[in-house]
Formats: sequence, C-alpha cells, structure tokens
Amino acid sequence: MENSKYLRLLAEKYPTMRSLSREIINLTAILNLPKGTEHFMSDIHGEYEAFCHILNNCAGVIREKADMLYSEKLSDREIEEICTIIYYPREKLSRIKKDRVISSDRYRLIINRMIEIAAVLSSKYTRSKVRKAMPADYAYIIDELIHAQNDEDDNQIRYHERILDSIIGIDADDFITALAGLIKRLAVDHLHIVGDIFDRGASADKIIDLLMKHHSLDIQWGNHDILWMGAAAGNDACIANAVRNSIKYNTLLTLESGYGISLRDLTVFAGNTYTKGSPMEKALRAITVIQFKAEGQTILRHPEYDMKNRLLLDKINTENGTVCIDGKDYPLNDSELPTIMKESPYSYTQEERDIISGLRSAFLNSTVLQKHMNFLLQKGSMYKCINGSLLYHGCIPLDEEGNFCGVRILDGIYKGKALLDIADKTVRNVFYGKNKKSDELDLMWYLWCGIRSPLCGRNIKTFERYFINDKSVWHEQSDPYYKFYETEKCCSMILREFDLYSPYSHIINGHTPVLASRGEQPIKANGKLLVIDGGFCKDYHSKTGIAGYTLIYNSHGLRIKAHQPFESIEKALDENMDIISSSQLIETEKNRIMVRDTDNGRRIMEEIDDLCELLEHYKRSGQK
Repeated sequence: MENSKYLRLLAEKYPTMRSLSREIINLTAILNLPKGTEHFMSDIHGEYEAFCHILNNCAGVIREKADMLYSEKLSDREIEEICTIIYYPREKLSRIKKDRVISSDRYRLIINRMIEIAAVLSSKYTRSKVRKAMPADYAYIIDELIHAQNDEDDNQIRYHERILDSIIGIDADDFITALAGLIKRLAVDHLHIVGDIFDRGASADKIIDLLMKHHSLDIQWGNHDILWMGAAAGNDACIANAVRNSIKYNTLLTLESGYGISLRDLTVFAGNTYTKGSPMEKALRAITVIQFKAEGQTILRHPEYDMKNRLLLDKINTENGTVCIDGKDYPLNDSELPTIMKESPYSYTQEERDIISGLRSAFLNSTVLQKHMNFLLQKGSMYKCINGSLLYHGCIPLDEEGNFCGVRILDGIYKGKALLDIADKTVRNVFYGKNKKSDELDLMWYLWCGIRSPLCGRNIKTFERYFINDKSVWHEQSDPYYKFYETEKCCSMILREFDLYSPYSHIINGHTPVLASRGEQPIKANGKLLVIDGGFCKDYHSKTGIAGYTLIYNSHGLRIKAHQPFESIEKALDENMDIISSSQLIETEKNRIMVRDTDNGRRIMEEIDDLCELLEHYKRSGQK
C-alpha cells in the first residue's frame, strides 16, 4: 500500500511515459559520470586568512588545472596571475588597474583562459548541473562560451567574439568575478569540516560567515565548537571558558566585534579586585576563577562525570600559597585570590554572580552568535558516514583493553555509536527541545572537556597549567583510543560499529595535531585512519612543521595535501603569493570512481528502480 501511494506521487511528477523515460535516461547518464571532488579540513581555529585562501585556491586544485593547461604555453608569473584573479577577482583586478589600464585584449585573454579552466573542471558534471551552478545573470553566456564548438565557417567563433565584446564593453570585472565563482564551485563539489572552527585564531565568526555562503558542506562538531554552542545556550561553565579562551589567545575580535559581547564589566571588576598585572591579565585572572567555580558547581552536581580530581579550589592553602594535589603540596605562582572563600570555595561572590549573569545575557541575546549556532546545528552533527568514510572530530572512548567504553549520559550508559547518537540528540534538544533540562545543558560543558567525552578524550589540566609552574603536573592523560587507533584491528572495529564493512572504508579524524616536524604521519592503522589536523593555528606551526592539511577524495582516489604557512591575503594580491602545498597519495583507484559507486549513486539507483516500476505500470495500463 505504501509503495502504491509513492508510485501515485511519482505519477503526478511524471504523468507520461515520455517524461518518465526521459528522467530514467537522465539519471542513468548521471550514474556514469565521475564522482565529484570532496575536500576534508579540520581544526581551523579561527585562522580566517589561511582558511579563506585555501577555499579560494581549492587546496591547490585550481593551480594544478592551470599548470596542466598552460605549463608549456605561459610563464610561471602568468600562471600565478591568472590563478590569483580566480582566487580574488575584484581585488586583483583593482590592483592591476592601479599599475596600468586593462586593455580590451587583456580582458579577452583573461576571460578566455578562465573559460578554458572552467571547461576542464565542468567535464565531470552534467551540463544541467553546471548550468545550475552558474550565477543566474550570466548562466546563458557562460554556458555558450564553455561549450563552444568549431564549425566549418567559424560562425560560432564570430558569435562568441561578439559576446566577449559586449561583456568587455559593459562590465568585464563583474563577469570575471562570476566566472571565478563558478570555477571554485566546480573544483570542489562538497566540503567537510571535521570540527574546531573556534578559538586560538582571531576570526572564527568570519569563517562561519564564509561557510554560510558555501554551496555544499557538512560539519562535524569539535570540542571548541560545542564549547561556544554551550555558551550560546547559556551554560555558565561554557561561557566562562569561551571568554577565558578569548582573552588568553587574544581573540577578542570574535567575541566583541563579531558577536557584540562586551567585557567592560569584567575588566572593571578585575581592576578593582586584583592588584597585579595589566588590565587584561587581571581580567584573565578574574574569569579564570569564575570558570573554576562554575566548573566546580557542575562537577558537584554530576558525580557521574567522574571529574572530582578537577575540584582544586578547596585544596588551596591561601596562608602558605600552595595547593594539594594527590597528597602533595605545590606552590602557586600567584596566591592573590580574594574571591575564594574558604568555607565555600565554589560559590560566587555577589560581584562574580553579576558578571556571569551579564555575560550569560549577552551570549543569549547576541543575534549574530545565535544565527551562527543555528547554522552549526543545521549543517553539523557528532559524526557522519559518507561514501564509505566515517567522519568525527575527537574519539570513540575505549577502555584499557581497547573495547568500547560505557559512558553515563543523563539516565543511561552508552558506548560506541550509541554514545555519539545520544550526545547528538542531547545537543539538539538543548537548542530545540520543548522540555529542556539543566542536566542536558551541563552536558555541553562535559562534551567540551570530559576525559570520556567523544569530543575531548583528555584530562584537561587548566588549573595546573595556569597556577603551577611545576610542569610535572601538567600532563593530560588521554583516552586509550589514542593508543589503540594506531592499529588496524581497532579501526576496523569502529568502522563495523557504524555499519561500514568495506575494505576501502576509512576513519577521518581531527583534534590531535600531527607532528610532521618529528616524522609523524597523518596516515595510521595501515591506511584505515587519517588524522587531518595539521595545525592551521599559528601557535602550532612550530610544533607541527606545517600549517594544515586538506584531504582530497576525487574520482581517482585519496590524497592528502600538507600546507605551508600563509603570509597574508595582501601578499597574495601584491605578489601572486600562493600557499605552497605538498601532496601525498593515499589510495589510487585502477578504475575511476563513478557516481554509481557513491552514496548518492545508490540513492539514484533506488530512484531508477521506482521509476522503472512506474514505467511498467504505464505499459500494462496502456498509458502514453
């Protein structure tokens, strides 16, 4: 009966045998095209300029196509310039015009070269899909130019020459900008962001604005993303952590300019309360103490988090300036802690309560922040299975024997896939649920920093790293996952848990920077696991030896690109400076991967089966 209803709905869309046959032919043709190119990136951490450039140069793919077409025809400088025009069309054309007038012939040359690059990139898509990707105002013109055919009398050539004359005479810059956008869209069919857009870099808000304009993407939440989501939902511990990170990493542009959240009350309070350090150092001390109080209250409410070792404010001896950890006293580097009351160390003072209340109101009422968090909810999830790959940011918690570890979440114990599913459901309920619970809101903080959190998997030592100079207490114990994920057996177990049984399936993971400078490789477990955190954040460059990875999965197979540090967009515009990237093959396919081999291909084949069933019904009933 359900199938009959579905076929009736299909019949409304395809009322004749001709329309039905045409759709079957179209879908069958799509199955035999090469799969679109997927790009995977993670741990962007607010580094807007580097990320923006990699989006614009499509991780070097555009330069590869330009080299393929022009390496024997043009100089490196000429290739670099046409690529920069594609990356930043309006800005680069403006720079060129400052030096000289762009002649009609020069415009014609630029447009023709861009058309050739667009034609190469469009070859793996249907003409219909390419047309839909084109900017509406120029779709007909670009379609004509890309699909130009030589004829006996050169009529089409003359026709296209007249088109170019009109473009150049009216607004060549606007046309070139539209064409550049099409090239970038064709170069990357789909983008995956495997977590951590926020913190450390100065412009996470600008990155999300950029992602909101992207034609096709998904996001797997990282612990830094969930921290800001928890703050936007009104969790005090998340708010204090987000503010503290902003001050610590000097990323106040995101907080204050991007989201309109003022720290004035905090800085005034800190200036009146603490005597040592600069105004921002005092503000950092003030929010750090508020953070430890908010976290302590959360831990006391939730013994199931098993985080009592993070309760250290009550272990402070203010008289001799020490803190007792595991039975041993450690000197504090600064014992000026006037708001910590011995009889109730995790209680706010009235002024601290006012500060956190004001910040909570600011986070909840920031229109831009709430819009960005809604975008993360719409496009994001705890994990994603796509085209044989399993994507998640952090870890799948394991026990010391390498088996899935049960974690108590709300009223149940969950492990493996079920753990990520309940976490995903809880996050969405925090924002969209009708019966929101304080326990669910508290879980946002646990997902940010809990050792058994699938987004963290580490025993965070913020107190020790801030208050104690003795580095012997700084070590942050990791979940056993980070030991076992080096083995093919463990990764195969995880893939099976998510119903991925193909020998060609992979886990794509972020979160832990790959120390390439020490010889560490992003490819682990005999190719079963790919860690793509290459350290976009400038603070990590000296540690990793690179400045980020992009994993590329196209119809020829998998490869990973390691990027060198990016100087600036200004440098790129003035000197055609590109990011230098090195490419490493992971897998190459003997036979090209086609659309029929992808998840979307399987959906299309199911649709074709349904259409064929309807076609048979039409034939039996004499329908025309």
